[in-house]
Amino acid sequence: MKQLDDYRDKKVVVLGLARSGVQVAKVLHQAGASVIVNDRKEREQCPEASELEALGISVICGGHPDDLIDPGVALLVKNPGIPYSVPPVRKALELEIPIVTEVEVAYHLCEAPIIGITGSNGKTTTTTWVGKLLESAGLSPIVAGNIGTPLSEAAAEATPDNWMVVELSSFQLKGTEEFRPRIACLLNIAETHLDYHGGMDDYISSKARLFANQTADDTAVLNWDDPVCRNLVPYIKARIIPFSMTESLREGVYLSTPYAPGSQDSDEDEGDVERTIIYTDGEGFTHEIIRVENIGLPGRFNVDNALAACAIAIAAGVAPDQLEGALSSFRSVEHRLEFVAELQGISYYNNSKATNSKATNMALTSFKEPIILIAGGLDRGSDYEDLIPSMQGRVKAVVLIGETKEKIANAAAKAGLKDIILVDNGKDAAATLTSAVRKASELAESGDIVLLSPACASWDMFPSFEVRGSIFKEAVHNL
Repeated sequence: MKQLDDYRDKKVVVLGLARSGVQVAKVLHQAGASVIVNDRKEREQCPEASELEALGISVICGGHPDDLIDPGVALLVKNPGIPYSVPPVRKALELEIPIVTEVEVAYHLCEAPIIGITGSNGKTTTTTWVGKLLESAGLSPIVAGNIGTPLSEAAAEATPDNWMVVELSSFQLKGTEEFRPRIACLLNIAETHLDYHGGMDDYISSKARLFANQTADDTAVLNWDDPVCRNLVPYIKARIIPFSMTESLREGVYLSTPYAPGSQDSDEDEGDVERTIIYTDGEGFTHEIIRVENIGLPGRFNVDNALAACAIAIAAGVAPDQLEGALSSFRSVEHRLEFVAELQGISYYNNSKATNSKATNMALTSFKEPIILIAGGLDRGSDYEDLIPSMQGRVKAVVLIGETKEKIANAAAKAGLKDIILVDNGKDAAATLTSAVRKASELAESGDIVLLSPACASWDMFPSFEVRGSIFKEAVHNL
């Protein structure tokens, strides 16, 4: 992609009127481009259109016109969620028109150094945690990206004195060309979003775009326990800081007593084993950061997130002895193993962000108490049998909704569960989930956990995982 000023008086198409599309249209308009914004939704579903038209930006709603993309288009900026198979994108590919996401435009606008964080699981928690670590150390972070505030909106306000801490999805990264974060972190890779990417190769290569333009002056933070992350090492030019739950590292962030490789057991299952997060620079300096039991979030997977957050913060210049306070005081992000309430001795947790089996496995291994699991959602072809080991000995009952309820029920039966409740998918999704909460509460006893951790995306019933989680919380409070 060219510099923003290079698009002055040139035709640019922005595909998608979501918040990021609105902001990037404004940025390009201010740079002097002739901007056309297009959304397939009808005009009455596009309240942002009037605001853009008042600025002199053309807006086309209600479908994709056949002549939207022509050889005169200099750039197509698409909403990350729009697949590359839609006609305007296919036409742009045929005409060899550059196709980017809002992240690429924001990069050229942003004056602050960027920390880019991606992965299949843990992105939001780690991104938020890094922001807290930098803030507590007296730095000036701005947290943005896939976490909420569009990067182009935040970038317009950033100065060189800030750190831009950005959560990035594979959808966003796939549409980058020159994007170069000062610090880049890949947390993990799990099989997900294959309906969009068409296969793991494209998914992994999209994630790896995070490192593509880094140089030896930059830093790459990698999960040393994930074989896909380690396989990227030969292609990364930046300095690498690894983090590991299972190895003692010569350089990086690790645990004083590693977990056994491949083990999913929680700390509670290992007796009184004490673990401390340690940083070593590979040149003789070693610092004990915090004992694992003092971390503010439950769950072994959050230890992994803490290791990554420490490595990123240290790469940004935070002294290791400044990390403990923000690590211990940090609490869960909404919809991510979020404590909702305790009613009659039963604790309710909202983990609606668990949109794949790996995330649900992580949640299940975070508790020693018996669990009544509420799960199910959009069917993307998985058989969910990878949930069986985590269900055994932990889950006492499942209450299932959505397109995948029969599949997860089969996995639960193979795990030896007897109480398997399938809730009819009525026309009212909120009523269906509310009914599931009631049934789960009836199965639970004092000392149990009722956990919403769907292992599926929400789109068969709900517009987003946030809506699903909010309905769950409301249903709990209405008990």
